[in-house]
Amino acid sequence: MTDRRRRRTWFAVGLCGAALVAIVVLGVVLSENVVYFRTVSEAVDQRASQGRDRFRLAGAVVAGTVHKTRDGVGFEVTDGKATVSVSHRGDPPDLFKAGAPVVCEGQWGKGRTFDSDRIMIRHGNDYRPPKVDAQKAPDAA
Repeated sequence: MTDRRRRRTWFAVGLCGAALVAIVVLGVVLSENVVYFRTVSEAVDQRASQGRDRFRLAGAVVAGTVHKTRDGVGFEVTDGKATVSVSHRGDPPDLFKAGAPVVCEGQWGKGRTFDSDRIMIRHGNDYRPPKVDAQKAPDAA
């Protein structure tokens, strides 16, 4: 084997090794930042195996269950099959209301409560934000 061919072989092996290391590093970094999405009934069924891992809980806010708490808001969410109490720390988004489809991010707390620190309102592709009357809007200084 010539010297030139030997260098090419080692270069190709080194390049494959670097690619393998990059793939492993990306896999580890991405797996630590993934937050899984579950419906209410899936979350209830998988609660024992879920432990204290963070995940997103999707459902609709149950009418008549929304109440202010000392540090946020409490409410229940359902997917029609199961219902879970949610204790949210912080202010809910503006579109939060009874019947609204929500995704709450957090983890299982004590008892049968889901501890949330982020609420996202779900909406379809046809969502349009409310129109703002530019003449009534305050001037930006």
